[in-house]
This record gives sequence, structure tokens and C-alpha cells, in this order.
Amino acid sequence: MFGFLLRNVFHGRTRRIIRASSSYMLFYNDPSISNSLIRFFETSSQSHSQSFTASYLINKLGFSQESALKFSKHVLFKTPEKPDSVISFFEDKGFSKSQIKTIVTKCPQILASSVNNLSPKLEFFLYRGFSIPDLAKFLTIYPTTLSLSLDKKIAPSFNLLSNLAQSDDMAVKILQRCPFIIGYDLNSHMIPNFNILLENGVPKSNIINAFLFYGNKFFTNSDYFKEIVNLVKEKGFNPLEFKFLVALVAVRMNSKSNWESKFDVYKKWGLSEQQIWEAFLKYPCVMEASKDKIAKIMEFLVNTMGIQPSTIANQGFVIRQSLEKNIVPRGLFVQDLISNGLPIKFTLCSVFNISEQLFLQRFVHRFEDKAPELLKLYKQKVDVAAGVKYKTQRINWRFP
Repeated sequence: MFGFLLRNVFHGRTRRIIRASSSYMLFYNDPSISNSLIRFFETSSQSHSQSFTASYLINKLGFSQESALKFSKHVLFKTPEKPDSVISFFEDKGFSKSQIKTIVTKCPQILASSVNNLSPKLEFFLYRGFSIPDLAKFLTIYPTTLSLSLDKKIAPSFNLLSNLAQSDDMAVKILQRCPFIIGYDLNSHMIPNFNILLENGVPKSNIINAFLFYGNKFFTNSDYFKEIVNLVKEKGFNPLEFKFLVALVAVRMNSKSNWESKFDVYKKWGLSEQQIWEAFLKYPCVMEASKDKIAKIMEFLVNTMGIQPSTIANQGFVIRQSLEKNIVPRGLFVQDLISNGLPIKFTLCSVFNISEQLFLQRFVHRFEDKAPELLKLYKQKVDVAAGVKYKTQRINWRFP
């Protein structure tokens, strides 16, 4: 078996010496043979390293064989010392095995990192206000952070974000919601748009809160961002109100074709363009939902519950509610109450814009003495909406 390959220069000619067991073979000026042998050694070495890496990922972190082979193409190591030190480092910091596996899955190269390089980055985040649990969550979402330079990227970005948000705590909260922001060039992608909002009279406190909830929506070309701001102002939104920023986000998240297709869905149910714009002015969320969700909610409320499209437009908050967790189970349950003789009067707000506890109190527990199976019936509606399959007979009862 070949042991090693040396490259030497002898009397102006390239000489390659290859050792095979105890004998030597010399090849002078024969590139076809020597280059083939070089490729053989390189391939053999890489194959061995990839095999070792895959085995390590399987045995140490519980990767499947398929996943281990896939990730071993992105990071190679021949001995366990470095990856062991990285894993031990995260364990000592309080990261769980599943969190470490997630980090490695998203960023395999982390196992080839130096602990001396990783440690200052984690210490920086902890010093600036992250707790260990929050930092672990942050890095499992965006582990690429650890590949960024602390001095050139992480610290400057965090400092700038902290200055804009007016505190380290708020900067931490923004990063928890939008971890990728740390990797952006904030001077190019965020500061200009931040200033555009200030110039248009938007309070700084509102901008900071909007970044907390919708951080990624403010990263776009400044000229385009300015067009959106102008459109929102033209439609009648007040820059002093937080709703102005919600509307801006709704426009920002839709392409022109998406916006038009959502208008078409509402028009299909008989709403005019003016009614849709009025609904948007009142509840910007009517344009945040996907076209599919809008269609399903309109169909359920109109066809199943008999609610007029104009009523839905006037109470457009309902479009932001969860179809599976809120609208369908509550809607079906209220329909059953009415069909079984209970004197129920309701509005969209009284059914869909209240907490679960208040809904149970108002529509379930209120009538338990009359029909004790009500809670069971409601839970069935929740299961139906969630797609749970079961065999049961519909509960029939009458209010005496």
C-alpha cells in the first residue's frame, strides 16, 4: 500500500518519489502517471476523512447514516479532538444535545471551529443581555452568527441596533424575533428606511416596536420603501398611529400580483374595491393573510355561518384569526347552540375576538346546567377543526 508521496526537484527536473511497501519507484517527467497517483492519494485521503466524519456524526450526535454522509461533504476532520472540544464547549454553556445537533445540522462547519474563536462571541452576547436559554434558542435558529467576525460584524451590528432601539434589552428582543438581522449591513439596509419613517412623522417608539414584530419587513431598497410609505399615507393612514406601520408591512409583504389576487378573492364575495380599501384602512390585517386563507375564511363565514360579506369587511380583524384553532371550532359550536334552541345573539367580535377562557365562560359554561354535554361538544368541534379523526355520533340535545 502506498505510504507517502514526495515532490522533489533534481537537476532542474521534477521528480516524484513514491514508496510502495519497502520498494521505491521513481517517475521522471511522466505527468500522466504521477498526476493520476496524486489524484488517487487525494481521493483516498478525502474518502477516509469523510467516512470518519460521518461515523463521528452518527455516534456522537445521533445523525442518521444518510444525514451524516450528506453533512460530511461540508466539513471534514480526521480526529475527534476538535469536534469534541466544540461539543463540550456548548454543553458546558448549557446547550442541550438536541440544540447542539440542530446547530451542527444548519452549520456543519461549526465542528471545525476553534473554541478560542467561539468563546468570545458567546461571552459578548451574554454580557449584552442574552440569557443562556435565549442565546441557545437564538443560535439554533441562526447558527451562522458564529461564523461572523466579532469585531467586524457582530459587535458593530449589535451596537448600532442597541443605539436605534435605545437599549441592549430591546436589541436582544429584536434579535430573538429576527436573528438574521445580526448578519445584515444595517447601515445600508435599515438606517435609510428608519430615517424615511422619521422624516414622515412616525414616532421613534413606534418604529422600534415595529422592528420588534416585523423586523425583516424593513429591509428593502430605500426607493421602494419610500414608495410604500407614500402609498400608505395617500390611503389615509396616520403616521402617528402604530397602524400606519402595520399597513406599511402589509403592503411590503405583498407583490403587486399578490395584492391584486387578494382583491379578486374579496370581490368574488361581492365586495367592491372601495369596501376592500375601507376594510384595509380599518384593519390592515385583511391584506396580510394569504389568498388561500382569505378564501377559506370568507367561505366558512358566509356559507356556513350566514354572515354577510359587508359585515366581514367592517370587522376585518377576523381575517387574522386562526381558521383551525379559532374560527371553525367556535363557529360550528355557536351554530349548534342556535340550531338546538339556545337564545344566542353574537357578533364576529363577541365570538372570535375574545380569549379562549372568555369564550368558554360566555358560550359553554353559561349553559352547562341546561346541557352538561356542551363542553364535550365544543371539544369535538376543536378536534374536527384540527383534523382529528374519530368515530362519534353527533350530540343532539334541546334547550327546554
